[in-house]
Amino acid sequence: MNIQIHSIHFSPDSKLKETIEEKVGKLEHFHQKIERADVYLKLDNNDAPVKEKVLEIRLHIPGADLFTSQTSNMFEAALDLAIDQMKKQLIKKKEKMVS
Repeated sequence: MNIQIHSIHFSPDSKLKETIEEKVGKLEHFHQKIERADVYLKLDNNDAPVKEKVLEIRLHIPGADLFTSQTSNMFEAALDLAIDQMKKQLIKKKEKMVS
């Protein structure tokens, strides 16, 4: 699986990139035909003193794309939420393919 990390208007550190690649890479256990994963990192531009972090994942699999978007005060927390959501989508997609 090819994992592309896109950060909007900032540069993420290498530790965050490694964490994303590791956790997104584990999604292959739930669906073996994932072609590509696009991960988007954004800072929410609201007027709050602490900017919210938005993490989006788009998985490209044959016949469909799966997408999730999660917001948290840390990218790591948003990543965990997004991974859990994506696991559910992959399991559901695989069950539909089997039946």
